[in-house]
Amino acid sequence: MRPSGRAADSLRAVSFSTGFARHAEGSVLIRMGQTEVLCTASVEGRVPPFLRNQGLGWVTAEYGMLPRATHKRGEREAARGKQSGRTQEIQRLIGRSLRAVVDRKAMGEMTITLDCDVLNADGGTRCAAITGAYVALSLAFRHLVAKRVIAAVPLIGQVAAVSCGLVNGEALLDLDYAEDSAAEADGNFVLTADGGIVEIQATAEQKPFTETDCLTLMTLAKAGTRELFVAQNIAIEAAGSIV
Repeated sequence: MRPSGRAADSLRAVSFSTGFARHAEGSVLIRMGQTEVLCTASVEGRVPPFLRNQGLGWVTAEYGMLPRATHKRGEREAARGKQSGRTQEIQRLIGRSLRAVVDRKAMGEMTITLDCDVLNADGGTRCAAITGAYVALSLAFRHLVAKRVIAAVPLIGQVAAVSCGLVNGEALLDLDYAEDSAAEADGNFVLTADGGIVEIQATAEQKPFTETDCLTLMTLAKAGTRELFVAQNIAIEAAGSIV
C-alpha cells in the first residue's frame, strides 16, 4: 500500500487555480497532492541580446522554493547570493520544455518568463512546475490575443511532466516525497500530447535498472500525462475563451 493509499498507476489529486496572481498575464496555482507550485507568466516586449533582430520570441523560466516549502527551513538563495546547481538545472528544464511547444517566430520579438515558485514540496516539484507553467503560458498567449498584440496563440503542442519510479520493486506513478526518497530508481518524464518526448531524466539510486523497467515507467508516465493534458485543457477553457 502506498502512503497515500493510491493504486500504483494513479496520479495524486491534481487541481489548477487559474488567475491566482492578478498582475501576471497568465498565472496558476497547481496542486499535485501536497505539492503546490505557483506559476506566473510575465510578458516583456523585448528579447535577449543574442536574439535581437531575428524575428523570434523567447520563453524562459525561473524556479525557486520558499524557505519553508520543506520539512526544515531552507536558506533563501537570494540571501546566499547564488543559485544552487539544482535550481539552475530545473529552471533550464522548464524553459526547454515550454520552448518545445511554442512557435517562436509567431510570437514575434517578445520574452515570456515563467516564474515557478514552490509553496509546498512533497515530491515532483519540477514536474508540477512544467505542467503548471504550460497552463500559465497558454493563458498569457490568450491574453495577448485578446489585446491584439498577436494574431493567434503560437502554441504548436501541449506539454506536461510526471515522475515515476521503482519502490520496493514496484513501478509507481507520480511519486510523493516518501516514495521518492525510498526509490531504487526514479525518473521525470516530460512528454507532449502528440506522443513526443521532450526529456527523460532517469536515475538508478541503488542498483542499475533494466530496459524493461524503463519501458514500464514510460508506459506509466504516458498514461499519467494523458490525464494531465485533459486537466490542463479543462483549466484553460474554464479560465475563459478568447473573444
